[in-house]
Amino acid sequence: MAKFPEQASVVIIGQGGIVGASVAHHLIERGWSNIVGIDKSAIPTDIGSTAHASDFCYATAHDQMTCHTTLYSIDFYEKRGHYAKVGGLEVARVGDDERMLELQRKVASGKAFGTRATMISASEAKQRMPLLEEDVIQGALWDPDAGLVIPRSQVVAGELVEEAEKTGKLTTFANTSATGLDIQEGRIVGVETSRGYIKADYVVVCAGLWGRLIAQMAGEDLPVMPVDHPLLWFGPYDEFADTGKEIGWPLLRDQGNSAYLRDTGDPRTAEGGMIEWGYYEEKEPRMCHPRDLQEKEEARLSPSQRDLEMEQIMEPLERAMELTPILGELGFDEKRSFNGLLQVTADGGPSVGESARVRGLWYAVSVWVKDGPGTGKLIADWMTDGRTELDHFGVDVARYYPFQQEEQYIHDRCYESAFKIYNPAVHNREPYSKGRGIRQSPFHEREKAHGAHFMEAAGWERAHGYAGNEHLLEKFGDRVPVRQSEWDNRHFWRVSNAEHLQLSEDVGMVNLSHFALYDVSGVDAEALMEYLCVAKVGGDTPIGKGVYTHFIDHAGGVRADLTVIRLADDHFRVIDGGDSGNRDFVWMQRISQDHGFPAVSIVDRTEDFSCLGLWGPNARSVLQKVISDPNAVTQENFPFAAVRTLHIGDVEISAFRISYVGEQGWELHFAYQDGLAVWDALAAEGVTPIGVETYANSRRLEKSLRLQNADLLTEYNLYEAGLARPKVKAADFHGKQAYLEQRELEHQSAYLCTLVMTDNKDANGVARYPVGTCPIVDPETGDVLQDEHGRRSYTTSIAYGPSLGKNIALGYLPHEYCQEGRTLLMEYFGEQYPVSVEAVGYRALYDAENVRPKS
Repeated sequence: MAKFPEQASVVIIGQGGIVGASVAHHLIERGWSNIVGIDKSAIPTDIGSTAHASDFCYATAHDQMTCHTTLYSIDFYEKRGHYAKVGGLEVARVGDDERMLELQRKVASGKAFGTRATMISASEAKQRMPLLEEDVIQGALWDPDAGLVIPRSQVVAGELVEEAEKTGKLTTFANTSATGLDIQEGRIVGVETSRGYIKADYVVVCAGLWGRLIAQMAGEDLPVMPVDHPLLWFGPYDEFADTGKEIGWPLLRDQGNSAYLRDTGDPRTAEGGMIEWGYYEEKEPRMCHPRDLQEKEEARLSPSQRDLEMEQIMEPLERAMELTPILGELGFDEKRSFNGLLQVTADGGPSVGESARVRGLWYAVSVWVKDGPGTGKLIADWMTDGRTELDHFGVDVARYYPFQQEEQYIHDRCYESAFKIYNPAVHNREPYSKGRGIRQSPFHEREKAHGAHFMEAAGWERAHGYAGNEHLLEKFGDRVPVRQSEWDNRHFWRVSNAEHLQLSEDVGMVNLSHFALYDVSGVDAEALMEYLCVAKVGGDTPIGKGVYTHFIDHAGGVRADLTVIRLADDHFRVIDGGDSGNRDFVWMQRISQDHGFPAVSIVDRTEDFSCLGLWGPNARSVLQKVISDPNAVTQENFPFAAVRTLHIGDVEISAFRISYVGEQGWELHFAYQDGLAVWDALAAEGVTPIGVETYANSRRLEKSLRLQNADLLTEYNLYEAGLARPKVKAADFHGKQAYLEQRELEHQSAYLCTLVMTDNKDANGVARYPVGTCPIVDPETGDVLQDEHGRRSYTTSIAYGPSLGKNIALGYLPHEYCQEGRTLLMEYFGEQYPVSVEAVGYRALYDAENVRPKS
């Protein structure tokens, strides 16, 4: 064995698994060298999840990044000769209509994100998979790209490591534990190991089940938890004897029973001659904190394989025998069966990317075999280029706020996630029931008393509507449709649309306490903010001016969508969405560190302040009644986009004249402890509380307003999004060169367009109100639209707009399809609906001239 080195460019902790091996492979592919990989046990691993994983891959998912990493991984395995593309079925049992609808929804998501899943009949499913009982199912999804990594992902990991070592760019050390991380001035500089200390410029944690323990060495935590996954073997099964196959039949998912099944091929292969049946516990998931994992010498099988208790699985196993009777005909191999530990996460996404606290410390944790190579490429591209092909917001470890890294929160959210691995189908608007009530506005009790229908974002409890406003349905009922489809109506409250209309007719107040607020101050504050922002926020921008602006990455991709208020020459306040806040906070810190702005303070002020949006045609007249100086808010004294200090009684208000709901009004910012007094003063004047549904969805779509992480993504630029500035400021800013190059193009490859459903009746005559992602289709070819870069068209946002009486969507269309009035199709639950292109780029459908906010 080589001498343990004193220094490395990169140290990979957890080299033995498929993720660690893939990271090393792709780093070398991107030109990295002097990489040292360590693992606490063998390389390839004999104790991690890779060592016991079922190794199958389905391409189906409801998010783009997962489809992307899985499709890349499938292609990667296949090109190396390590993939059996046998296809995969997902079935819906007779009587389980919700599962059947979920399969249709998966097919639509697949079309949006590039997978090839289709619906097939029960008889077709039987033809492909003879082991199932045809009369038990009503239909199935067929994924032609599904298959099995062969002979094992463990073997692939070993090959990748061996190849990397032969290049001379990777040196590995098995049975070498990381015992500490050396962090100095916020940057990783080395790793303490059981073989000694090694200096390192970068450390990538690929330690799987043990990832949290490594993170805790850095003073942080990862919102992931290992959970038991029962795996049972039945046999002998000789159907594929003497074929040499690792698997014969297609994969079978019975997700309504939270289970799957596959054969293991020829008895002569490593795991052959058996039927494997796996289950994800729906009722009482059994989690295990990484600190409680056994050591290798303590475990009967391995630390990632725990003993199985039959009561865990008897009920679902009996149901499985109804679908696939062969399970009852073959013998059960008790000794071979076990609980395999895998990982669930607090929000369904893995922890990938650079630590929010420690520069140079990277994570690739809670990644399944089907995504291993894709995640390895993601990490390598990110470390090399500073960006990835697709926006990585949903996997970026920096997305987590500090409270989301607290142990109880992690446990509770992961426990709830563990119920939903397979069943039930998770709604697009599905709220978590655990980890709630963590952040509450100062008027939370008032909202409860008014019958608030709470949802949660970034820990904040947000009312989407109020039962106390149900009387508005008497007033606006003829303009607020009843949603007959249970799915369309789930987690939606009809009163929200009535509140929307009331706001436009009179005045309402919206709880905006979920805003993420950051104060940037100091000698370098102006220079930093000018460099961060596409719009001019420094220079001659007056104190008391608010500017809507963006952060872009060095390739011109849209990184953040926010507002900056200049409070003083050297003091700025960033007002950001709760969903993006922590990532943007980290981005500002990193830009400050990496681009020479040391004399600056960036402070999170989110919980110091609260905010109410006061909007509607009567907003000014109401505000004049409650403030000390009514003249302060006249049109002459308070121009649009200005910030002024007002007083409601003894409470100081920072009023920002801006509107995200297309009506006259202000954001009223105040100290958190003063919030109740502000609410009560407005309520005393008869101001109607309005749920955030109007703000975030219905009126936003009527105004064609964009949302970061949905409509705004790093794979699109500001010109494509319709948000480029009329002029380019003189000052340099991050991404300016790319921005200028994009500006010079004759036209962009795609544009974000506003679409309207012209007919929303389904085949049964039921009016539909779509939620989620819907692929956009060419009516002539039946194909999903793609631009010249291969980017597919789908609805990035969609909501019903009661002011217009239409379903409104946003979506990027290839340039050649961007004609106003053009008819396209969008797919929703297996049916296609006509949509009209109403606006190319930014143009509001409600108050197109934007007169009302400036009145």
